[in-house]
Amino acid sequence: MLTLSQLLAFLAASVLITATPGPDNLMVLSTGMSRGRRRGIAFGLGCALGCLSHTALAVLGVSALVAASPIAFTALKWIGGGYLVWLGLRALRSRGGALSGTAGAGDESAATLFRRGLLANAVNPKVVLFFLSFLPQFVVPEQGPVALQLGVLGLVFTAQAALIFALLGAFAGSIGAWLNRRPGAGAWLDRIAGVVFIGLGLRIITSR
Repeated sequence: MLTLSQLLAFLAASVLITATPGPDNLMVLSTGMSRGRRRGIAFGLGCALGCLSHTALAVLGVSALVAASPIAFTALKWIGGGYLVWLGLRALRSRGGALSGTAGAGDESAATLFRRGLLANAVNPKVVLFFLSFLPQFVVPEQGPVALQLGVLGLVFTAQAALIFALLGAFAGSIGAWLNRRPGAGAWLDRIAGVVFIGLGLRIITSR
């Protein structure tokens, strides 16, 4: 099983990686600012819990098969990137007002954004490769079953990511709520979020 020093080293590395600006952080920030605190937290929690799927894949060895197959990896890139582009286009078409309860806010519930965050993380091929390369670095075969260690590490990573993303979503939501009280700011926040999602989606599709 994991030792305390092993667990603390992994936790420190995980927090540093999660807090470093990256695609997930940008998505949580843009969603929180354009959709409000509660929805930003929901999206962030969805992104974090999406890590559980990558943990399961790493434990089962599926991630290694995807990484070794150019066709499978390319298909995953197009699915993941295309999904983010679709989310971005939806945000661009929005007329704002998500925070005030108008302009189609009814289909943008916290549960809906949680599911979107979950899916956005689950279909991101970069996260697949990250878990495949990051988790095994903290596994010590002599200390017990490798699959069990990978599972525990994945749960620890998910837990700290959930906390950080929830705080990030709350912070972004507070800023967005303040900005949305200014005339026209809501629409611009949606446009900014749309550009961020489209940019990240295209980056995933064109990456190698």
